[in-house]
Amino acid sequence: MLAFVLPLFGLASGGLQLARAQSVVTLIVTDPLTGIAMSGMDPVSYFTEPAPLQGSPDYEFTWNNVPWYFSSPANRDVFSRAPEIYAPQFGGHDGMGVARGFLSDGDARFFALFKQRLYLFYSASNREAFLLAPDAAATQAEARWPELAKTLSIN
Repeated sequence: MLAFVLPLFGLASGGLQLARAQSVVTLIVTDPLTGIAMSGMDPVSYFTEPAPLQGSPDYEFTWNNVPWYFSSPANRDVFSRAPEIYAPQFGGHDGMGVARGFLSDGDARFFALFKQRLYLFYSASNREAFLLAPDAAATQAEARWPELAKTLSIN
């Protein structure tokens, strides 16, 4: 019986450590398995293409201690000159969640461009809620972000 309990205890304690590691919310949302921003999507392409493009590790740039992928060297270079313009607002946290006063990871598939800024959302319904009154939502999010950002760890 003891031989059976010890492996289970090891599994449980390893799972607890994993849960603790995943509960750390970081300033920039990254893929929990790869550590890449925006699940490897090219942030510049949201502004320049009809649909966002998947980036490549061949065109990587590190900003704020986080690797970002790009679909071309030109997009990487554009981002490197002005990352604050192309990176998603609130580090990629859900823009509607921030407006409501809480943090959740945005998903690169659910996005909106508003006033030349990229917003990511947890879900399509959060994106739709944002788009119903984008000025109000963006203003609320901007007001709440400084306090919420204090709770985040640096990547």
